[in-house]
Amino acid sequence: MTLALRVPAELSARVPAEQRGPGQDRDAVRLLVSRGTEVSHHAFAELPCLLRAGDLLVVNTSPTLAAAVDGRIGHARVVVHFSTRGDDGRWAVELREPDGRGTTRACAGGPAGTEVRLPEGVRLTLEEPLSARGERLWWARVAGAGVPGLLREYGRPIRYSYTERDQPLSAYQTVFALPQPGGDGSAEMPSAARPFTARLVAELVSRGVQFAPITLHTGVASAEAHEPPYPERFAVPEASARLINAVKANQEGREALPCKGGGGRRAGGRVVAVGTTAVRAVESAAGGDGVVRARAGWTDLVVTPERGVRVVDGLLTGLHEPEASHLLMLRAVAGRAAVDRGYEEAVRGLYLWHEFGDVHLLLPAEAGTRGPHAEHCFSNCR
Repeated sequence: MTLALRVPAELSARVPAEQRGPGQDRDAVRLLVSRGTEVSHHAFAELPCLLRAGDLLVVNTSPTLAAAVDGRIGHARVVVHFSTRGDDGRWAVELREPDGRGTTRACAGGPAGTEVRLPEGVRLTLEEPLSARGERLWWARVAGAGVPGLLREYGRPIRYSYTERDQPLSAYQTVFALPQPGGDGSAEMPSAARPFTARLVAELVSRGVQFAPITLHTGVASAEAHEPPYPERFAVPEASARLINAVKANQEGREALPCKGGGGRRAGGRVVAVGTTAVRAVESAAGGDGVVRARAGWTDLVVTPERGVRVVDGLLTGLHEPEASHLLMLRAVAGRAAVDRGYEEAVRGLYLWHEFGDVHLLLPAEAGTRGPHAEHCFSNCR
């Protein structure tokens, strides 16, 4: 299932877009658009012209935590990545080794009973692996302080070696992030939404695009090839479920609308997830009949081409490593041919990868929206 593609190291986004030049904002990234296997290249600021009135963007409101904390096992330095809070008060954690460059590298976790000394006399004790699939993440108990307070006082955002330097926590918050009860949040930013600015959101709303907030607290990123996502805490509120169901119901009885500028016909509104986290949340809340119901709890759903999607019509997402399990979800939404074609174009076009990088909008191929005529339609939106 691995995409036969090599992403050159120089295509890693090393700093946020707003730090790459004077006058830049978060939306100063590129947007690759796939409609089936047809690909076009845009600036992210063009998104309001690429969507249409009646479209619904599903956005994740989870804030990013300062989830990396320095500690010691004996005399050895370690960095603890706090991933997910369990219902029993334990935390899923990943232990990492400092790499001497301000970031970390993977190291073996365990054994059970290992104690990590954290700031202010706090102790973390590993109890058992989170999954039989491996020992990268462990359930651990923390004694001596509450974890949310520990992260606020001593934590910093999780950072990997492809980035250039530490960034303030604010650089990892999306415009949709909201404070959560108990200080919950995501170990790593739901990064597909990072390029949105308040100005862009206002323009989308003015053009008739709606927003449905959901919450899914992401754990640490998968570091191993084909490692599926672990269970994560999520919530789909009643109001968002109603919005999603209304768009889907309108699709069933819709009439095609003429494309502005003449010629061609466009269908009604679409449900477009902003990020793989939004896909996982709404698909977890959907029944076999495709109806989304308000739900909150844990999801272990893995969206694959075999399982398919019941709700989502399109996806706005970052660019993932070719071996990442996220690609299975992208193929479930858009099909393998569309994803492979898009990624080939992203490498050829020198798009930037990772959380500060460029983004990819996957939309369904529709009659009358392919080729040069589609570009003509979109140019009339500007």
